[in-house]
Amino acid sequence: MGVRKKEMADRIKEEKKQIAFAKLNNCPTSPRKMRLVADLIRGEKVERALHILRFSQKEAARRLEKLLLSAIANWQAKNEDASIEDADLFIKEIRVDGGSMLKRLRPAPQGRAHRIRKRSNHVTIVLGAKNNTQS
Repeated sequence: MGVRKKEMADRIKEEKKQIAFAKLNNCPTSPRKMRLVADLIRGEKVERALHILRFSQKEAARRLEKLLLSAIANWQAKNEDASIEDADLFIKEIRVDGGSMLKRLRPAPQGRAHRIRKRSNHVTIVLGAKNNTQS
């Protein structure tokens, strides 16, 4: 491996240490309902986001809170020596994508049937550390 390539690989490796992510696949909630909650915490600090999710009335907030705690645990596993308070973690990116759809039939009057689409979604949370990106 050349010198430039090795330096670039080392730099990318160091940058990846500062971020952690968690994914939730095939969550049985419609993407639209999940995005309403995800928009509340996008760009927030982790402590504030946890408070927002804890006191939200929506069912999707419970699932996002659990996913955020998982992302924090993943960050701790990467950085054993660093503490969360000093790292100043924030939600760098949160994505809600549509998942698979279950198609069901509901009986309708006069022998007809209406199609019901039970939607699901995939959520990805990426955490970043503010103080390490500035130095």
